[in-house]
Amino acid sequence: MPAPTIVTAQQLARRIGLPDAPLILDVRTGEDAAADPRFIPASQRRAHEDAASWAANFAGRDVVVICQRGLKLSQGVAAWLRHAGAEAESLEGGFEAWRDAGLPLVAPTHVPARDALGRTLWVTRARPKVDRIACPWLIRRFVDPDAVFLFVAPSEVAAVAERFGATPFDVEGVFWSHRGALCTFDVMLDELALHSEPLDRLAHIVRGADTARPDLAPEAAGLLAASLGLSRMFRDDLRQLDAGLALYDAFYRWARDAADETHNWPNPGKPA
Repeated sequence: MPAPTIVTAQQLARRIGLPDAPLILDVRTGEDAAADPRFIPASQRRAHEDAASWAANFAGRDVVVICQRGLKLSQGVAAWLRHAGAEAESLEGGFEAWRDAGLPLVAPTHVPARDALGRTLWVTRARPKVDRIACPWLIRRFVDPDAVFLFVAPSEVAAVAERFGATPFDVEGVFWSHRGALCTFDVMLDELALHSEPLDRLAHIVRGADTARPDLAPEAAGLLAASLGLSRMFRDDLRQLDAGLALYDAFYRWARDAADETHNWPNPGKPA
């Protein structure tokens, strides 16, 4: 049984993708990270050598620290974080244990470079409906929790991307967009190597709602209805995004933990 300050790979995997997931700090050496540049979903790189100078930034946060094998680097950084007021644990067995368990690792090839504050920056068309909420949800939950999303007029997406160093998505003629029958959410799962049973189940629903294919999943019509309703509840796209994140949190939790559960009335186990 791991110590109270150590979390197992399976325990961490159950928390990733949820709105209350811990902050994950990857403190592998540059050599180890270069040997396998993939990263645990939603993790952020930090230099272990500087932990004493940045640990206080995470006071009050729930943090899991990862190094190559779960030994001196992650345990030392976690100790510094606890000293600074964080609730910090290290990953048992480190990156190698996660990898060897066959758990998801994000392919970094097409992940945008981070800005001076460590955030990825994305831009798309204003007035989002389905894909333009689903993709930010996926990025925030599994790639970069601090990602920034800019919603602008369709005619200005390319110019804003160029002038502000943002990555365009869900518009024609860019890398992160529809491909054949696939919507942008599908493409992100493919390119980021984020396929899992719950995310693939969710992808069918998103594709059905986004491409007028309600036959793909019975839940697609409901997602479309909820998405259109949200678009009329909020004039501010960022407020709509915040509300939409909660919607996708619920669909993901259903896809992961409750897809086989049914509901009926009256309760067949209750006497008439």
